[in-house]
Amino acid sequence: MKLDIYQVDAFSQHPFGGNPAAVCPLAEWLPDKQLQSIAAENNLSETAFFVPRGEFYELRWLTPEVEVDLCGHATLAAAWVLIHMLEDAPQVLRFATRSGELRVTRNGDELAMDFPAKQPERCEPPAGMLSALGIETAEVFGTDDYIVLVENEAQVAALTPDFARLKGLPKRGIAVTAKSTQFDFVSRWFGPNVGVNEDPVTGSAHTSLAPFWAERLGKSQLTAEQGGQRKGQLRCELKGDRVIISGKAVLYMQGTIYL
Repeated sequence: MKLDIYQVDAFSQHPFGGNPAAVCPLAEWLPDKQLQSIAAENNLSETAFFVPRGEFYELRWLTPEVEVDLCGHATLAAAWVLIHMLEDAPQVLRFATRSGELRVTRNGDELAMDFPAKQPERCEPPAGMLSALGIETAEVFGTDDYIVLVENEAQVAALTPDFARLKGLPKRGIAVTAKSTQFDFVSRWFGPNVGVNEDPVTGSAHTSLAPFWAERLGKSQLTAEQGGQRKGQLRCELKGDRVIISGKAVLYMQGTIYL
């Protein structure tokens, strides 16, 4: 069996920026074990698989270790492949996922993803989490991830976490964030629980980060940058209980998988 595969740098307009995701279009689903093996072989933070179903595409995301409920950058990458590499993609792409229906709309050279918003609530950090991040004190909030609010973007840039100590925490991952001078906010996201020590740009984390910063800054449209050495840029807009997350993407590589 031969499968097409694409590698797309999401949330960037240039190769080597943003967050790389693999995308595998399928005619029908392969066994779960085979999907996981492909994702492990790709060794990227996420591989997106989709199958057409009438007006929808069934979409799944796998890290090298596990399947996840929501992934923004791999959704952006899958939409880019549908629009630019396959035929007759609609103006609005509708995906059926473990997180419900997701929609991606073409908006000039950007793709706009419509995700459910999540409102973080203040919580106590697990024992040892802040010290494992190298942070003395900070406010901590929670949704699917812990959100750690620090004083400035220099602190975010300087982080060198102890990933072994962060693995096994109760939530999916940790987003460390601060107000920015060039953007509305910056962040970095760490997810050793799902086999991704640091994800360069985590679209799904912004379903929490956007409401978090919208409340603090008193605005519904926000600009953001995420990443350490490798960075990507996003635009977020709050619309009721939804977050519109927009970004660009660029093809890095395409090829064939032989099974």
